[in-house]
Amino acid sequence: MSDLLERITINPKQCGGRPCIRGMRIRVSDVLDLFAAGLSAEEILSEMPDLEADDLKAALLYASRKLNHPVLVA
Repeated sequence: MSDLLERITINPKQCGGRPCIRGMRIRVSDVLDLFAAGLSAEEILSEMPDLEADDLKAALLYASRKLNHPVLVA
């Protein structure tokens, strides 16, 4: 599973330093927005032919890992 995260790249000179897929100008947030809009994985891959199925999995895993932290209640 950690191999998937190698597909996520962060370059301060690209897309404002936001996480992207394999050095392309396709941000993780772009992929997540498409899922949130109701597109299926197959539809996303059709819309963005440069992406691979593992790129979509990597975006979801990256988001999951970034959000997996305790929330402190004051």
